Amino acid sequence: MPQGRGAPLRPRADRVEAGGRQAVLYGREAERAAVAAVLARAWEGRGGALLVRGVAGIGKSELLAEAARRARTAGSEVCVLRTTGTEAESVLPFSGLHLLLRPVLTGERLARLPGPQARALRGAFGLDEASPEDRFRIGLAVLTLLSDLAAEQPVLCLADDFQWLDPSSAEALLFTARRLGDERVALLLAARDGLPGDGGPSPAPGVPELRLDALGPAAAAELLADRAPDLADGVLATVVERTAGHPLSLVETVRSLTPGQRAGNVPVPAELPVPARLVEAYRARIEGLGPAARTALLVAAAESGGELRTVLPAAGALGAGPDGLRAAERVGLVTLTDAVVAFRHPLVRAAAYQGADPAERMAAHRALAEAGAGRDPDRTAWHLASAASGPDEEVAARLSRAGESAWGRGAFAAAVAAHRRASELSPLPLDRARRLLSAAQISVVTGRIAQADGLAREAMELTEDRTLRAWLGMVRGAVEDANGNPRTAAYLLLDHAEPSAGGDSGPVVPMLVLAARSAWAAADGALITRVGEVAARVRPEQPATAALSAMAALVSGVARLATDPHRSSAAPVADLNGPVASLRSFVDEVRGRNPGSHLLRLLAVDCAALTGDDDAALGLATAEAARCLERGTLLSLADVLRVLGDVQLATGRPREAAATAAEAEDAAGSTAEAAGPLPARRLTAVADRIAARTAALAGDEEKCRAALERSGGEDSAAVLALLDLGLGRPERALRRFGDALRGGAPAAVALLPATGDLVEAAVRAGRPGLAAGQLAAFTAWAEAGGQPWATAVALRCAALTGPEETAEEGYAAALGRHRVAGRPFEEARTELLYGEWLRRARRRTEARPRLRNALEAFERLGAVPWAERARGELRAVGGTASPASVARPDPLAALTPQERQVVRLAAAGAGNRDIAARLFLSPRTVEYHLYKAYPKLGVGSRRELAALAAGFGGPLPDLR
Repeated sequence: MPQGRGAPLRPRADRVEAGGRQAVLYGREAERAAVAAVLARAWEGRGGALLVRGVAGIGKSELLAEAARRARTAGSEVCVLRTTGTEAESVLPFSGLHLLLRPVLTGERLARLPGPQARALRGAFGLDEASPEDRFRIGLAVLTLLSDLAAEQPVLCLADDFQWLDPSSAEALLFTARRLGDERVALLLAARDGLPGDGGPSPAPGVPELRLDALGPAAAAELLADRAPDLADGVLATVVERTAGHPLSLVETVRSLTPGQRAGNVPVPAELPVPARLVEAYRARIEGLGPAARTALLVAAAESGGELRTVLPAAGALGAGPDGLRAAERVGLVTLTDAVVAFRHPLVRAAAYQGADPAERMAAHRALAEAGAGRDPDRTAWHLASAASGPDEEVAARLSRAGESAWGRGAFAAAVAAHRRASELSPLPLDRARRLLSAAQISVVTGRIAQADGLAREAMELTEDRTLRAWLGMVRGAVEDANGNPRTAAYLLLDHAEPSAGGDSGPVVPMLVLAARSAWAAADGALITRVGEVAARVRPEQPATAALSAMAALVSGVARLATDPHRSSAAPVADLNGPVASLRSFVDEVRGRNPGSHLLRLLAVDCAALTGDDDAALGLATAEAARCLERGTLLSLADVLRVLGDVQLATGRPREAAATAAEAEDAAGSTAEAAGPLPARRLTAVADRIAARTAALAGDEEKCRAALERSGGEDSAAVLALLDLGLGRPERALRRFGDALRGGAPAAVALLPATGDLVEAAVRAGRPGLAAGQLAAFTAWAEAGGQPWATAVALRCAALTGPEETAEEGYAAALGRHRVAGRPFEEARTELLYGEWLRRARRRTEARPRLRNALEAFERLGAVPWAERARGELRAVGGTASPASVARPDPLAALTPQERQVVRLAAAGAGNRDIAARLFLSPRTVEYHLYKAYPKLGVGSRRELAALAAGFGGPLPDLR
């Protein structure tokens, strides 16, 4: 290894405090006990994390060092892994994580990881091809790696100066920290307070905190007596008082006192190195060194990683050799090993860097870029950027490539920082705008909405290029939509899309997709129509633009039918056949081709839902949810999970819907801190929406209303109408539908799936004519789409509202369609209404099986009020429920939500590592959940679990 000038540096195996003495903690008994408790629980297999917070120099690093010493003296050997964040390296993706895992990142260890996780981790560290989809696989790979290590020996991970850790590394560690419940792993983080902008959210949200305050007078005096036993009593008291018990100030003060001051013969200076002046105190000590030592310290401070293979050649190029670093070591500013130079305290690094003038700092970065050239292109690009004195296209291009590399590795914050800095270095305004656009696009897809808006607005001021401004308009439209202004978003998007519609389409198609989704969210029929008109002008026509035009035509057709039900019987079908066929064609196109565009896949999910195609919506949404979660596009994940939960509930999969809700909440709590609070709110709203619908089905009014209030009340009309109908309040349900339908054409389309509820509410309220228009629209929509469940509901509604002499034929035909439809609640509703009709016709014997089928289905679905209604009708015809149905328990009722998820996948044949990857858990945690679930289910193996799932097709519909 090249060492630069001078003799080789001596190897040193262990880092100790400067001066060779072990650190001793005074006055920290409670804090030491808290750390010891975390370690003790981890060694027992109850892993966890702790964040130590406090101002600079308060003793955070010493507390972490104490934990390492405690681990080394534990009864069994402990694997101790360390990393430290530095401000300069906060832009280098996964640099902190690589430093942490480097001692155990062997080929053998990587080979033990599941293939996708191993590739993701290698890609993060530049050892393999990377992909943005690896973002959360990296966190899972860290969890699995630490879990494997912990199976051999306890593991202690220490991350100092966590506030400076690069966001990608921090995200991976926080992902791991939340999933350590069953691992022999302890993760201790230390973060500094008192920085600019401090006082905001925790740098490690969700991790328990331990805050360090100043030492009390007795502890401070004890520390001074240990460090300076020759200190006179009066001097000791003065130092304790003037430093206010700040540990590092105490230590630095006694270092700076002369013998006369220690003895009390010379007055102690009025200004001691208290926290606000510590950097100045260190800077003064550095100034006392020679030029070579100052240069070597500056280079080491600029390098951050501290690797001597880079620091020494760079320092040598500036005329400083190893002797300069040794001089700094002799005065206690750094420690040296054969591979790394480490600063005694982060404030020493700050003093070394900030004390140099700008030209010296630029020279240091330039030398580091040359010394590291070829090893790490991204790090070299950042050094060159720091060395640039003005705009430089070559450096800007390098930094843009570093941003693309970071994006490819899933390090989104680093990608934004690189593109942002590349823009600053770009000589031409157009290039500056283009690079700001890249930063804005990454920001918006990862949920950094305010950041995206600022970047897009800044770029707008730099260019008049129509295509570039269109892309920027797309970002700003997405920002407005995410901020809850969908109408503004749609207008903004359309204003930028229209000029491009007639020629080269550029970004017009994705802009129109976003505009359509915003217009739907705003429930604005005029805007939806305008989207369709613009889409029709795009040339050449594309499947997506045809679908958007069809959406507008569907809205228009439904509106005409809903407000004019007296058209000829053939006319309604003609009104909706074309639009529905176009939407289905687009869904088939996407399912067959699987386009790379996320927006097109998202549009296909919406189109499948609009046509009532449950199978397509379920398949597309499930696949897209997995992509969103892996890629970290959490705003889109919320949109997809919303559709997925709706379809799961509609198709009789309440436990799968509960799993979707749990997945949304888990994503909100475990990953959304990397993207800010907005995606978290959207995701928790999805969970609340599912909870509201489930409670409405169960007739639990309190839970339903509470969940709707938490979710923001979206779709509340249909949910509350279902609740009212189940609880025997048809007039109230009918009023809710009437109020909602006054919202215009989009509301009529959105309420199509709830038409059966509206018709039944109108009939039970004695006002069937109020549902006639919506029923006409629904019937046309059902016939155009050909979905069995919709056709069955249309037949049921016709039987319910038509002449008595045709009712039985309608109910029987509806049941025939239900048997291939896959919506058990709707089928049970038809069985119930048919049974009630048979009872009224005094055909009690024929009514019993219909009502019994309805009762059993309602009980399986947890539809309590509907089951009670069916039970009352069954008693009225002299029937009883099937003993098998009444006595048959739900074996999953005793499981926790996460146990249900694990059991569901295990029953389907997935191995522990596959389950762990799907649920973002460690394999050991999966084992623990199965260990807890088996006794509750009365099984002892996966084979028995699979048999249970096969034998309980009703109660376990999602175990397949």
